[in-house]
Amino acid sequence: MKSRSLKIAATLLVTSLAVGYILSKVDLGKTWDILTSASVPWLLLSALLTLVTVPPMAWRWQRLLEVRGIDETVSWLTRTYFVSYAVGQVLPTSVGGDASRIFETSRKHPGRITPITGSVLLERALGGAVTLVLAGIGLLLAIGRYPIGAYLWIELVFVLGMIAAAFVFFSRSVRRRLVFLGPIARRLRVEKAARAVYDGMHGYRDHPEALLFVALVTTAAQLTRVVGIYASGRAVGIDLSLLPYVVLGPLLFLVMLVPFTVNGIGVREAFFVSFLGKLSVDHDHAFACGFLFFVMTILLALPGVAIVLWENVFGRTAVPDGTA
Repeated sequence: MKSRSLKIAATLLVTSLAVGYILSKVDLGKTWDILTSASVPWLLLSALLTLVTVPPMAWRWQRLLEVRGIDETVSWLTRTYFVSYAVGQVLPTSVGGDASRIFETSRKHPGRITPITGSVLLERALGGAVTLVLAGIGLLLAIGRYPIGAYLWIELVFVLGMIAAAFVFFSRSVRRRLVFLGPIARRLRVEKAARAVYDGMHGYRDHPEALLFVALVTTAAQLTRVVGIYASGRAVGIDLSLLPYVVLGPLLFLVMLVPFTVNGIGVREAFFVSFLGKLSVDHDHAFACGFLFFVMTILLALPGVAIVLWENVFGRTAVPDGTA
């Protein structure tokens, strides 16, 4: 109970600091004027580029499940993705959405929670790895053009964390040395959950072709969303080339992986204000761009909300009789 209270307090503190930072930089009245005069064609393009990435992500998830002996359709996995986006609006960033996908898929495939958990977490980890690569490329392209020194440290922290995680989950020699954690996890009553996560991830060590497939699909999806953010920027009158967004987008995706606040509220917008502000974009336009990015995440959630209402109001459940 105490740790939960501390976590809630920390979340509220980070949210308050981020919101305070935004309010100190932004004129909300001017921002509202910018938003209400936004270019509709650019907004529609941003929305389209945001939505079209979901089926390919469901396709990559299907591949990860398939190599572990779980057969599922892309249509159902796309449906589950949309529901997870809806759940993610009220739970911390990507964590709530991932838990939703694991829960729903394990209900449909009883007794397979270990590979299902592994598929979702590995998908998330590979997404983070691809994002790191894209961010690194963007930062290299930005050297000498934009003031990005502080963001190099963000990139370095994530790179070191990703390398450490890869060794922990995929190295056989490291696996043997983790035995001492068993009694500790048992005392903390998390052994079953921890084993499901670890075994689920480690099982993909023998499927490099699936990992490469997921990485390629993820790269295409990430770049599509970067162009979507660029379209949001153009919608509110930010006249920058695509290159700054190639730097901003992956770094933003990395920051959003960490559950600082509920649905990234405050942190996301503060990141836009800070990053674009360094590129001579005034804070009101930068905030407007960040707000539109938030609107696009709401757009992703709307099909999930409709699905939940349809299934609960009309009884059209997507998990019939607990079978695939």
